[in-house]
Amino acid sequence: MTTPATRSRENTRARLLDAAAQVFAEVGLDGASVEAVCERAGFTRGAFYSNFESKDELFLTLAARVGEVRVNAVRARIEEMAAAGSLAVGCDPVVLVREVMDSGEDDRLGVMLMSEIRIRALRDEAFGSAYLTQEREMVASIATIITDIAAAGLLKLRVPAEAAARMLMIVWEGMTVRGAMDGQDAAQLRHAGGAELGRLVQLLIEE
Repeated sequence: MTTPATRSRENTRARLLDAAAQVFAEVGLDGASVEAVCERAGFTRGAFYSNFESKDELFLTLAARVGEVRVNAVRARIEEMAAAGSLAVGCDPVVLVREVMDSGEDDRLGVMLMSEIRIRALRDEAFGSAYLTQEREMVASIATIITDIAAAGLLKLRVPAEAAARMLMIVWEGMTVRGAMDGQDAAQLRHAGGAELGRLVQLLIEE
């Protein structure tokens, strides 16, 4: 059973994470301070350090949350389409990918945040190792979704599901970064990324 104290702690963490995402995206990890995050969230430094040991831990937690939200959104959309009968043998996998990605929650703030995370990972070996561990977990989650779709007879892959998942993730991230640079809004980011993933899917599946 969830206690009031547990709910309060979860709420505090969520507010700190939301505030940190905004501050980090605006000024970067190095330019942000614990004080700025706390001020944005409306908490004291004590509240911060009772939930996170450092900004690095907070940053990694944010990365994990972004990945989890993205994967959950994809899974939920596929379940909705399955329940509606849209997933059936003979359906166009390219159209399927585009419809799934158009329902995502990526936006400019998320793109900026993940870009900051990768810069930090490049500069700090320990942070980079932790980030790659999280990324492998996300790839595994995407691979599971792909495997389930393949098992339903909707497509047959030319490559292992994990390799396909990694390629899809890399292309998606590359397209959203470039779209954000071009000033695209959230809907445009999702559509552009979905279109490119559709083209990649054509190369990854057997006719």
